[in-house]
Amino acid sequence: MKHHVSGDRNAYDRCIFHVFDHAGRALLIAGLGVYPNTGVIDAYATLRTGDRLHAVRASDALGDDRMRLEVGPLRITVDEPLRRFTLSCAADPADPDGLSFDLAWTGDFPALWEPHHLQRTGGRLTLEGRRFVQAGRCTGTITAGGERFEVTAGEWTGTRDRSWGVRPIPGEEPGRAAEARPEGFHWLWIPMRFDDRFVMVVAQEDADGYRTLNQAQLVRDGRRDVQLGWPRTEIAYRPGTRHPESAVVHLTDPTGNPLEIGVEILASSPLAVGAGYPPAGDWQHGTWQGRDWTDRRVYDLSDPAAHPLAGYGVTDHSARFTLDGRTGHGIFEHGSFGRHDPSGFADFTSTAR
Repeated sequence: MKHHVSGDRNAYDRCIFHVFDHAGRALLIAGLGVYPNTGVIDAYATLRTGDRLHAVRASDALGDDRMRLEVGPLRITVDEPLRRFTLSCAADPADPDGLSFDLAWTGDFPALWEPHHLQRTGGRLTLEGRRFVQAGRCTGTITAGGERFEVTAGEWTGTRDRSWGVRPIPGEEPGRAAEARPEGFHWLWIPMRFDDRFVMVVAQEDADGYRTLNQAQLVRDGRRDVQLGWPRTEIAYRPGTRHPESAVVHLTDPTGNPLEIGVEILASSPLAVGAGYPPAGDWQHGTWQGRDWTDRRVYDLSDPAAHPLAGYGVTDHSARFTLDGRTGHGIFEHGSFGRHDPSGFADFTSTAR
């Protein structure tokens, strides 16, 4: 575990947790990553509540103990592998109104493999990821901005994934690959937790709608997973944006009968603001910040113009789902950039009418 099989500077191992209430009041996103060939370990947490996004980010030199999942005030403890975790963010003594939390995350369904994820830029392999996803329940407390949220299993849901492989870290000269930038990219990652089942949908498409990643799967404890065909998603965007307000996910059961999942967006958190995902301008994962670096800040999301890069990154939306009379909750992660013919987007400036 100390030495990675590849010398690629972009080698990584990372996880993300989502914790959110069913009323759309709060959406917490937290993650931790290690980058063995750049010697970096970092972590982050963001909480969207109202128009405020509370963020904590920390980075340090990667040590030899890879079981120590802790950076600055942020820590993940594996209490039972693939089942129970403790997520914590220590309070800042200098800012008692800052973000802090202490949460127990428990998986309710077996972890599910996602498809092997490969991307090339020009002729070079720039992303190769193996990933699994899981859904469960959460308990504990979250505090920020003078508010205290009591997290209860019946009113809050949790999702998570872990991935590893190669993923671009900022700072590398692209070389000739810069000539091969895609015309468009369309992404959906949708873990949905119902009381008795977990449904996972993944779809990645090129500008012309060609599907390069695809999954639709039903998971139930103690039963074999069921494939649900070729997912097709109709998204109702807010006019003048690519911000989804609702959607319908069309699936097919093994006998060919159609299944429809309704999607109602509850709360939204752009990953390029606070969470370190590209194209964030202030901090991105895997970048060396020096030893013992911690940054806390609060973003105002009431004015989209204040965050011009957010629209060119992926956004995680907590959502309510309906399927055959069942109500579930999960994450509707979506990003659509540049041309996407099936959605009617002609270029990077196109938005919904």
